[in-house]
Amino acid sequence: MASAAIFSSLRRRRATSLEAFLAPVDLSNAAVLEALHAISTELVSGQRKTTPFFECRNSRSLIRKVQVISVLIDSLRYLGESKISFTANSCLKELYLLLYRSKILIDYVKGSSKLWLLLQNPSISGHFHDINQEISTLLDVFPFDEINLSDDVKEQVELLRKQLRKPKLLVDKHDDFLRMKLYYFLNESENGRIPERNELYTFFVEKLGICNVKNCRAEIEFLEEQIVNHNIDVEPAASVLYGFVALLRYCRFLLFKFEDEDGELGKWKRRTLKKGLITQEIADMFTTTPKDFCCPISLDLMNDPVIVSTGQTYDRLSITRWMDEGHYTCPKTGQMLTNVKLVPNRALRNLILHWCLSRGIPYDPPENADYASESAVAAQPSKGAVEATKATACLLVEQLENGSERAKTVAAREIRLLAKTGRRNRACIAEAGAIPLLERLLLSPDAYAQENSVTALLNLSIYDKNKRRIMDVEGCLCSIVGVLRSGHTTEARENAAATLFSLSAVHDYKKQIAQEDGAIEALAALLRDGTPRGKKDAVTALFNLSTHTENCARMIESGAIAALVESLQCEGVSEEAAGALALIVRQPVGAEAVGKEEMAVARLTGMMRCGTPRGKENAVAALLELCRNGGAAATERVLKAPALASLLQSLLFTGTKRARRKAASLARVFQRCENSALHFDGLGAGYAFAGNSARPNEASFAGDVAMPVSISVPVL
Repeated sequence: MASAAIFSSLRRRRATSLEAFLAPVDLSNAAVLEALHAISTELVSGQRKTTPFFECRNSRSLIRKVQVISVLIDSLRYLGESKISFTANSCLKELYLLLYRSKILIDYVKGSSKLWLLLQNPSISGHFHDINQEISTLLDVFPFDEINLSDDVKEQVELLRKQLRKPKLLVDKHDDFLRMKLYYFLNESENGRIPERNELYTFFVEKLGICNVKNCRAEIEFLEEQIVNHNIDVEPAASVLYGFVALLRYCRFLLFKFEDEDGELGKWKRRTLKKGLITQEIADMFTTTPKDFCCPISLDLMNDPVIVSTGQTYDRLSITRWMDEGHYTCPKTGQMLTNVKLVPNRALRNLILHWCLSRGIPYDPPENADYASESAVAAQPSKGAVEATKATACLLVEQLENGSERAKTVAAREIRLLAKTGRRNRACIAEAGAIPLLERLLLSPDAYAQENSVTALLNLSIYDKNKRRIMDVEGCLCSIVGVLRSGHTTEARENAAATLFSLSAVHDYKKQIAQEDGAIEALAALLRDGTPRGKKDAVTALFNLSTHTENCARMIESGAIAALVESLQCEGVSEEAAGALALIVRQPVGAEAVGKEEMAVARLTGMMRCGTPRGKENAVAALLELCRNGGAAATERVLKAPALASLLQSLLFTGTKRARRKAASLARVFQRCENSALHFDGLGAGYAFAGNSARPNEASFAGDVAMPVSISVPVL
């Protein structure tokens, strides 16, 4: 029932325990009476302090009934618990439950947003009606004949019983008129006719009392919470709620322009002095994203997960590109693909969708996802939401182009926030022409403007079509790199690195980014000296760039090799650093550069000893490729690494499948070298004993990719 869903929603917001919805047990008559007295007093006194904006008549009517019940409770307390029979005690316990539900309903009406109350007006009125009926039934069965009440109390109770025997559903006509007006506005938007400013002002400001930016934000946040926690039994549907959110966001800018009433600029400056504006938000994103939700190839949250013939799951775009490049093996296992059929992984895709919705993380499903779940389809924004978002984007872009410096800063912040909420919003913003104007703000002397503009570009870049739009704007890549090199704040530099990581997901852009003057140098510097989150941004961007074979020379020239080697001992980025090195050393020039790094071999073997399973896997892969492509000197250097034989032996028995395969291949490389038998005698037998016999073509698989911990593009 809708009413049950309302209570469910309120329990989520107020963390009400389940016991609150159960009648009290094992309590004496006196304890039950005291509990009833406390809750009835709280209800009556609370109504005197504040009156709900909507459902006023229903709330006042219910409180008047509670006042009569409170008189009854006081009389029973005066008589004493010995005068209360077992039947009366049972009724009082049920009465406690009814009063508690009444309190929750009234609190819900007081604490909910005004728009939400309008949308729920019929169902909330119905729930007031249900409680009245239940109170009527309880008073009808209450054993008044067994209790010696005073005449005046009897008269009041009897009058209440008579009133309750004629139950009437009370839906406030004025409230319902406003609700229909709200739907009228949405319907106009559906038809491409955005309501006029005066009409919206009269409704939202004069009728609803939403009179400033702070009020608008509170309403929007409440509705967005309802979308995330949407119950299928509650109307309206999530897609309709998206429409109202978009309409209210449009009103926020149309009616209140670009006011900064909540003091965001001042708050930001104070926060910046103490800690990063968004460091913790992104750190949480990195540590909590389930790695099974991320593609092993691109490291990004899978948009369209598909299953290949080996049973492994990849993002459709990544595995398609892999096969188009002529590979006929599974990137993760090295097994031959028996066919090129890609089967949609519906179950995983729905898990990713609901995980993102529950955390407020934007998730852009593929445009051709005809197998999308019903819940995913239902959650898509309506046409009215899209039209309102387009109108909002136009207002924001107009301010970016013609507004004051302060208005431009506020507009950049709002675009950043709007770009968090889905592919359609990101498309609307870009189509309105925001990207070239945001690029101009990247050069702003105002730190807050620069930080919000680069973060807005980061959020926009998550939509694949916007990646091309960003790269096509003349000078935009150069400006992003400029922020990375010398941004006003740490957060701006980190977000610039994350933007490069996002853009480098497109294979054709990897070389262009690497060739941009100072890009790799700045990433390497951030990897050396950045915050933990900055190092994570830098190493993932460098890993992406290292997957393009033509970038190897630039990685060497820019000092990225040394930074990656140094990062092998840094917790949180060592796996990605080893993965990037494993890709770089596949080319002789890369292997030569890594071989010249004095600590490279020692740190890679150190990861084999103390690293995570994935870190050990990447480390042994890097050492194997170093031997294959670095020549005799590099092979000898690896051969002389202390305790390498025992480390390989350990990996052969305890490593991941890929680590065991690489360890076996590395053992065979050593066995072919002069004097290798002295150091590695018996490794082959140990490998076979462990049940890991691999076909020669699998063991020497040259297309195996390094797979560090999966990381999705951050949304800020």
